[in-house]
Amino acid sequence: MDKNDNALWEKLLKTKEYQKKAEKYSEEILNIQAVVGANGFGAGKVGKQKLWDASTTLTAWKEAEKEEIHKGAFFLQMVADDQLLARLQEQVSRDSVIRASVRVSHNGERFLMTGPAGKGDDPVLAEVLKKQVIEVVREVEGLGRFTLDRSVDWFHAKVDWLGQEVELSFDQDDEEVMEDAVQTARTLMADREGWDQRIREYAAENLLDLANDWAANAVDPEELDQMEEKGACLVSREAFMKCMVLESIGVMEDGEYEFWFGDGDLFWGHSIHVTGSLKDGPDWAGIEG
Repeated sequence: MDKNDNALWEKLLKTKEYQKKAEKYSEEILNIQAVVGANGFGAGKVGKQKLWDASTTLTAWKEAEKEEIHKGAFFLQMVADDQLLARLQEQVSRDSVIRASVRVSHNGERFLMTGPAGKGDDPVLAEVLKKQVIEVVREVEGLGRFTLDRSVDWFHAKVDWLGQEVELSFDQDDEEVMEDAVQTARTLMADREGWDQRIREYAAENLLDLANDWAANAVDPEELDQMEEKGACLVSREAFMKCMVLESIGVMEDGEYEFWFGDGDLFWGHSIHVTGSLKDGPDWAGIEG
């Protein structure tokens, strides 16, 4: 650890935020090696927080001088300013073996860092990591080959939707739930034209006025007055539906689904999101992102 890192850690370990979080952890400091999961360090803030709550997942760990391996879902945590967060993201990459000094939570599921992380070299954990990163696939009859994206824990594949390649996905779950989601996909795919039209019409019905509000903000006021005098709209229903570019479909159990569209600049690059079910049809539309 260089002088800059040392000063950075000393500063953060003395903050009220760190001290408050540390109350939920044992005072004993352990030197561990651990396997990082499918994501590196992420972070968030709530309300008026000044520091980030930073964390990543661990899938296995052991004390540096002991043989016992603990497997499961664990969390490595730290409070961080922008500079430390950047350092954590450099030091702790997804699907890697690391070493760190930590304090353990009372339930044994979380670790609070007490210093920077380094590269691990435990051979047993290296074997755990090797198995962890093996590609997981599911061959689904009539739909294709789905690959597990471990960072979000869902299976996805490219499928043809009315001549356009889109992503089709479903969550990793127990077999019964996944098969139910696959049946949702099969029903949608069997009537692509009907569902495509139904989804687009629902989105236009619920979002057209909003799209025209957004468009009006981008038009010169005098030009807008002239258009209103002629009774012309900025975006027609048909134009709205045509602008929507289908990008992905998520399917769930009980016939539920969600469609994600590129907005064709209707909402300045935001995505159009439509949800619904096979039984009741689309039931919500909004913009996100």
